[in-house]
Amino acid sequence: ADGAAGSLLATAEAMRAAGLLLAWALLHPAATQQCHPASPGGVLRFTDRHAEIRVPALHRVPSSLDPLYGLVRRCLDLIQQNPLPTELLRAALNDPGSVRTSQVVQYELGYVVCAAVALLFTVAVPVVGMCFCYCRSRRRCGGRLRAHRRSLGCRRHCLLACLSFTSLIILISVTCAFVTSQRVKAQMEPGLGAVPVTLRTLRQHLANVPQGVQMVVDKFEVPRKQIISDLGGLSRSVGLSIHAQLQAMTYAALADLQDRAGDLQTSLHHLQILDRTARALAAARAELEPALRERRRRVVALLDDPRCTSCASVLGRAQSLELGADYGKVPSVENVLKALAGLPRSDFAEMIRQGNGTFNSIPELAVERMAQVIQDLRDEMARTAEKVQSIADGFPLPDYTRPVSEALVKAEDRSQPYLREVERFERYRWIAGTVLCSIILLILACNVTGMALGAYGLSKREDPSDYECRGEAGAKFLLVGVGLAFLFSWLLILLVFATFLVGGNIQTLVCRNWVNQEIYKFIDTPGNLPPSMNLTRQLNLRRDSNLSSVYRWVLEKPPPPQRGHIWDHAANIPLPSRECKSGAGLWEVLQLDRSYDLDEHLKTPKYTADFQKRLGDFTAHLGDVRLLRSEGRQDLETFARSGVDEVDYGRFQEEMKNPVVQTSLPGLARNLEGLQKMQRNSTVAGRLGAEARALWQMQNSTVQSQEALVAKLGESVQFLSRLAPHLKERVKRTLDTTASVEARLPLQAQQILRQEIGCFTRKELRYFTQYLNWVGQTLREDVASCQPLATALDNGRVILCDRIADPWNAFWFSLGCCTFFLIPNIIFAVRLTKHFRPIRNRLM
Repeated sequence: ADGAAGSLLATAEAMRAAGLLLAWALLHPAATQQCHPASPGGVLRFTDRHAEIRVPALHRVPSSLDPLYGLVRRCLDLIQQNPLPTELLRAALNDPGSVRTSQVVQYELGYVVCAAVALLFTVAVPVVGMCFCYCRSRRRCGGRLRAHRRSLGCRRHCLLACLSFTSLIILISVTCAFVTSQRVKAQMEPGLGAVPVTLRTLRQHLANVPQGVQMVVDKFEVPRKQIISDLGGLSRSVGLSIHAQLQAMTYAALADLQDRAGDLQTSLHHLQILDRTARALAAARAELEPALRERRRRVVALLDDPRCTSCASVLGRAQSLELGADYGKVPSVENVLKALAGLPRSDFAEMIRQGNGTFNSIPELAVERMAQVIQDLRDEMARTAEKVQSIADGFPLPDYTRPVSEALVKAEDRSQPYLREVERFERYRWIAGTVLCSIILLILACNVTGMALGAYGLSKREDPSDYECRGEAGAKFLLVGVGLAFLFSWLLILLVFATFLVGGNIQTLVCRNWVNQEIYKFIDTPGNLPPSMNLTRQLNLRRDSNLSSVYRWVLEKPPPPQRGHIWDHAANIPLPSRECKSGAGLWEVLQLDRSYDLDEHLKTPKYTADFQKRLGDFTAHLGDVRLLRSEGRQDLETFARSGVDEVDYGRFQEEMKNPVVQTSLPGLARNLEGLQKMQRNSTVAGRLGAEARALWQMQNSTVQSQEALVAKLGESVQFLSRLAPHLKERVKRTLDTTASVEARLPLQAQQILRQEIGCFTRKELRYFTQYLNWVGQTLREDVASCQPLATALDNGRVILCDRIADPWNAFWFSLGCCTFFLIPNIIFAVRLTKHFRPIRNRLM
């Protein structure tokens, strides 16, 4: 019996330890992946490799010659103050024979005046040169001074200063002419080469639009891989989420059931101890009573013997020697034990272990139950990829890009002869400019050499009438420079006027009106261009649009939502339309929005309806966990009805307050031993010692064993008295909690399953939305963008006006300064030669 009780006690302690472990697991739940419906999905990254063909934008580069360029432009604005000649251009383009010379002269009046000045210069300077040569042959011009005056020194210094000043201006101007000429040459070749390259790039850009659209469609692989990856972890994530959110309730119910099973085991153990101990104490009392009565009689008789000295003081204590607690009077627990006989019929430890294992297997069960739907969703993603492919298959590009490509091909073919002629003319211009600039430098070298030799000769001449070879050489150098100026000045003015006429008209007729977009307005005005040059029809533009609106950045107040507008889903307003310069799409500029509704093809439900429906229709039973079987429930109900709480444990506690023997046997034995030492009669003393030893033996052999049983009884009574008042309430609460948890687990597991699937659906739909929004933005701004066309126009203006026309005009302006300053240079040089030669007549 004791071995069985020990086994039951060990089992109860093991179950108690398992309950503590469950409680620890309740307070320290394992970390799990949780998916909240409001949690944002990941951001997809798309590699922007579809728009590799671009026209690089060119910009005006700041230069140290910018002040000179600005000065030339202001001069040209003064020369040509007329606006763009729209009437003249309209007549020239539509009916060239109707153009009158007077109209051209009236518009080019500033250039006509400049042509007259150039003609006058071309004729006058050579004539003056020939006259000068005739005078020199007659020894009249550039000869000697006839008289020496006091003011000659001052006049000589003034002429030297003036010639030096004009030579410095000519030097600066010819340097600027050299620099700008080289800059024109350096920019002309790449500028001319950029024309066919840009046209080919634009054609390639249009030709690559279908490939770009296909590349964009192929990027569906990015969200598809992400969604497939998420599907791979969906089932386990759902199972872990169900487990994490229900583990507190489940573990609490299991811990409570563990406690009640422990109470049943421990109570049964203590009831058995109570029954056995009470019976043993009653039997021991019955055995002790006659022996104690006989021992009391003998001790009283001995103490009452007249020979016993001082024994009267102990006599009263010996007379009160009798039994104390009577455990035959305590309530019997035999009926309770009969009610609990055979319990527990079920293995609670195994039952709890199985329930715990079933609950902990929910993640694996979710993986198993959701395997088929996940495979169906993977197959659905393959069908969605086929739907996305329809974007590229139905994009109507060839019919709209073909006119533009044909126009670019014609422009490239027709531009080649003109480009070759321009390149040839530029080569001649550069050669002539370099030669004439070198001649100007030669004239400057003659001036500098002549002034140096003449000044040195004057310093060495003692008498003004004396001949000095170095002064004479200086005068000849100056006359050589004068001769070169007369000889080449007409060539200089012809080169200046030719480059001025070309560069000036490019600046005032083309560049100035290009910058203020007057050219676009002229092109847009109906009737200005002949039907063969109607760009709106040839480029297949919208009927209500024109080249200016296509080129410019149109940023107007957002109109009401209409077909073709780009919709901002976040702000719930349509975005303002943008044109080519700001990156508008070809489908808008080329009227693609009227034949192919891009927004309609990019609606998310079109691609996600089946995916969403499969997830919405899925259901699975994941919370069927049996925590308490029927036999276990019956055991707990029998335990609650057994009457454990009806036993009067107070009677036990009252009896345990009484000692086994009313008089302390050790105290009485010590009194007898003390009296033994006081006796003079050895017989009495021997008898007292014998009685004392008999009392010690009774105490050690009988009374102490009964006291040990009483202590053991007290432990069981204390446990049962604490448990009994709350037994039925606890058992009822445990049974109700277990039943409630078993009923709520499937419902809450299903609710969490729907919540997690809903969260997953919204997360994956955000991937679809991100991709489709990116597709729309990319098709509008990159793949099917007409921004390269606007960039090409801007590049043409930068190349023609900023990089070629500006240095071209600065070249003729600098060369013209050199040419016109040759006139004072000739005058000062001729007059200075007389001062370097000896004076004929010396006057005091």
